[in-house]
Amino acid sequence: MTSPADLKMTIGELLDRQTERFGDRDALVHVDWGLRYTWRQFQEECDQVARGLVALGINKGDHVALWATNYPEWVVAQFATARIGAVLVTVNPAYRTHELEYLLNQSDAVAVMLIGNFRTSDYVGMLQEVAPELASSSPGQLQSEKLPTLRHAIYIPPYDGTDGATPPGMFSWNDVKALGEEVSAESLAGRKADCHPDDVICIMYTSGTTGNPKGVMLTHHNLVANATYTAEGLRFTEEDRLCIPVPFYHCFGSVLGTLACAAAGAAMIVPAEYFDPGKALVAVEREGCTAIHGVPTMFIAELEHADFNGFRLDSLRTGIMAGSPCPIEVMRQVIDRMGCSEMTVGYGLTEAAPIITLTRADDNIERRVSTVGTAIPNVEVKIVDPDSGEEVPVGDQGELCSRSFMNMRGYYKMPEATEAAIDPEGWLHTGDLATVDDDGYYKITGRSKDMIIRGGENVYPREIEEFLYTNPKVADVQVIGVPDQRFGEEIMAWVLLRAGQEATEDEIRDFCRGRIAHYKVPRYVKFVSEFPMTVTGKIQKYVMREASIQELDLESAASIETA
Repeated sequence: MTSPADLKMTIGELLDRQTERFGDRDALVHVDWGLRYTWRQFQEECDQVARGLVALGINKGDHVALWATNYPEWVVAQFATARIGAVLVTVNPAYRTHELEYLLNQSDAVAVMLIGNFRTSDYVGMLQEVAPELASSSPGQLQSEKLPTLRHAIYIPPYDGTDGATPPGMFSWNDVKALGEEVSAESLAGRKADCHPDDVICIMYTSGTTGNPKGVMLTHHNLVANATYTAEGLRFTEEDRLCIPVPFYHCFGSVLGTLACAAAGAAMIVPAEYFDPGKALVAVEREGCTAIHGVPTMFIAELEHADFNGFRLDSLRTGIMAGSPCPIEVMRQVIDRMGCSEMTVGYGLTEAAPIITLTRADDNIERRVSTVGTAIPNVEVKIVDPDSGEEVPVGDQGELCSRSFMNMRGYYKMPEATEAAIDPEGWLHTGDLATVDDDGYYKITGRSKDMIIRGGENVYPREIEEFLYTNPKVADVQVIGVPDQRFGEEIMAWVLLRAGQEATEDEIRDFCRGRIAHYKVPRYVKFVSEFPMTVTGKIQKYVMREASIQELDLESAASIETA
């Protein structure tokens, strides 16, 4: 186990150390696009982009948003911003205009890097909708009424051979690299030396129980340590090759994926810019991947792929399955059919950078599916009574709390929310209910307030409710999760319309599409005249959920969920 003192380094220092040790080994491979960097080439690319950002006037502490799918440039930007002390603000690729405007404003982003489009998401078009001044601005001179801090938009061109012309008002990725020629290696070295391990280097947004997402501030030390302890838990070395089909914007991809690889000198193998089970399997076979990450639905899709039996997966050994509970039969198949004999299960949250507990490589299958493992090194965990705050006996249910130097610095510009999450003694209150056994293995037994987990994405009903309140026809709305065989849970909205108003289910869904992420759009809509309540006026969401399961004939999905 690496000591905390030995992990007191910046991400830039970590990259330099691993380049010196493993310079000619693979660092980053994008299988779908045939791109391959050694650690030395990757370092050079990161430095070139870092110098370009310096040339643009990006200073230490400036916030730079990144809105892209799993492009190679995402990983380069992650390390390049860290090397100059800029704060990377990760943006969910599923976001739409409503969420984008909020995030860029709340984060005080001075720059945004973005791709052109993906499937139904027109990123350039959405940014132009939020900041129409962009079309008539010179690159780097944006002055937007809605986004007052934003000055730079940097366009990442496509790899598909289509027209990659840079939209008006934007720099291209290659423009930034070219500008880097104006900045000397000495100047860059000075910027790197000015970085400190305790500097905030990343802001990741997590959905809030009381409305809009909160920006989780994480430091170099937070991230390097958590990634290192995760890599050690997976027994990673420079010989390992991790298939990363999970999205980079999330800590699963960018901490447990890219940074965990950097911590061990392992190779980051990116199958494609998005999750495709066939492409993930191709990547494993072609690149000899020894590990693979994913949420259970991803592993199910891979196992059910029509050509699964035709792939050679004998190189696989380990990985992390997280995001939602793992069905025991899925874990058995991952071990037996995919060869992941050391597959682990983890629990964490963005505020903890993110891993708190992890099963061990040699744990039996029952522990891997019925628990979330033991605390990782240098993380304290306790289970407390939610009402009294007193620690409960072994085996009793309570709220899981963790304390560690890896915990977040706080929520950006939200001191009250920070105080509610981290108590005066430094304990992070997760809001999740759990038990612990005599051997120190934790089991998650309840949800964080009303949180819904749809296909590995955490969804807080309050955020969707507050958005739907902006619909002039809606007087009140309550959002719940209902069981689903494919995604684990789906979104349902109970809607109370204003007097004299009429609406259809499709109308409510259409109001959401294009403005909030697709996975937050309610699959089910029910119009009601009232909500079930207690005598004190508290809405009973569990009653709504039970009624909805019966009305929608979801008993079979509910039985799978509770099995």
